[in-house]
Amino acid sequence: MTPANPAPAVVYYGDDFTGATDTLGTAARAGLRTLLFLKTPDAARLAQAGPLDVLGIAGAARAMTPEAVQAELPPVAALFRSLGARVLHYKTCSTFDSAPHIGSIGAAVRALRGAVEQPWTAIVGGQPNIGRHCLFGNLFAAAGAGGEVFRIDRHPTMSHHPVTPMHEADLRLHLARQGLADVCSIPFTAAAQGPEALGEALQRTLLRRPVPDANHAEAVLFDVADAPQLAAIGHVLWAQARRATLLAVGPSSVVDALATALDARSDAPADRRRVAPARGPVLVLAGSLSPVTARQVAAARSFDTVWLDTPTLAQRDAATLERHARDIAQGLAQGRNVLACTQPSGQTPTEGTVIDAQALSRAGGDLLAKVLALVPLRRVGIAGGDTSSHAMQALDAWGLSYVADMGAGASLCRVHSDHAALDGIEIMLKGGQMGSEDVFERLVRGVFIETRQYQCKN
Repeated sequence: MTPANPAPAVVYYGDDFTGATDTLGTAARAGLRTLLFLKTPDAARLAQAGPLDVLGIAGAARAMTPEAVQAELPPVAALFRSLGARVLHYKTCSTFDSAPHIGSIGAAVRALRGAVEQPWTAIVGGQPNIGRHCLFGNLFAAAGAGGEVFRIDRHPTMSHHPVTPMHEADLRLHLARQGLADVCSIPFTAAAQGPEALGEALQRTLLRRPVPDANHAEAVLFDVADAPQLAAIGHVLWAQARRATLLAVGPSSVVDALATALDARSDAPADRRRVAPARGPVLVLAGSLSPVTARQVAAARSFDTVWLDTPTLAQRDAATLERHARDIAQGLAQGRNVLACTQPSGQTPTEGTVIDAQALSRAGGDLLAKVLALVPLRRVGIAGGDTSSHAMQALDAWGLSYVADMGAGASLCRVHSDHAALDGIEIMLKGGQMGSEDVFERLVRGVFIETRQYQCKN
């Protein structure tokens, strides 16, 4: 940071945009000054942001090959070193869905570990506030907000994910397949006894491990059974980071844990206020095919629904893209809320039709950019991790700040752009598994919510 701006405590990289905004909201609600940049910021952007406790960078590594991940992350590592932060957080999806060939967490660790001083990597295995729990190294996840909890390899959605299906619940084995061959686990029973007992368990674990070399990524996986255990984990990790900089991997619970050990700003008190109803029509782009999103689509009664020609759109057909953009913009210009969906609820693609999920996500980003060029909007929602990432990359924006928690892992954010038409738009990015059933209705009608808000200095 500049001399006027002290070093942040944490720099994090979100491997997709929805997860990055969830961490943004987690830090902001803890009273930490936080801003999410849409690419690695330069000195001018850092000065514009002002002092930060947590600096985020939104990326798309979850959808990248290992080679692309290795090219994506060195600027993040360089920024971390230059700022003097203590914790470098590689933010993963809370379900850890990844694979050796796409979104490899192992490739990310290899790209980032040279930026820190600690010879081991911390992995936080659960996020209880959204139903993610890690017990004896095995990951469990709820099926939607408040839904039944499944072992991740038996989860009705994540075990059949179209890009990175989770076929292994033991995160040690799952990550070993991505090149992290020496991941040892500290059980939740240690964290349940408090920071001192957990710290002693960590020291015993580290002392019995071999010294890592260039081809040996040593990591420690922390179980998380319930939310109170995060406080113990946070105190232990921050104590380690104060002695030597640390790489931490996992969902937003990494920052949630660390926030308990950091001093929240006294000038950012919690404020129970109303998220006001939308000023003008709302557009929601639902690129997720998950059952959770399908239920949210079915509950969105304040919207006109536009079903997108998914196979043709995935082929990046220019005429189809233009037709959909015109139809959506026409409805919005007439004051109607529009929900653009890639697939009718309960339907599957025609037999024999193969849809490139990544190409479809990129087309969704192109569609959003075209609609916003045709009609001005003040509030937008996007469902689907990859769709959110590509949609934000298609916009000429440089950052996001936190507005409010819309419930169950969905954050409402404010867009920062040098272009007046985009600057100040409120946008909700949510993963396919995230959000309450009425989350799209909340975008339209507003909601009472408790929030902390950090304003970008400009």
